[in-house]
Amino acid sequence: MAHPKRKISKTRRDKRRTHYKATAANVSNCPNCSAPILQHRVCGECGFYRGKEAISQEVAV
Repeated sequence: MAHPKRKISKTRRDKRRTHYKATAANVSNCPNCSAPILQHRVCGECGFYRGKEAISQEVAV
């Protein structure tokens, strides 16, 4: 296993981690019922995905 010869300072460590940041979720509107949904997921309100019914309304409720 690799063993560091010198301690990595907090500044150097934190400079490397500056690009590790969270991004906001891509929220769009359902084309069927206009409810806000995450992209590439079935709508929780109406159960449609890409214009087709993926889950019946009785199961979704």
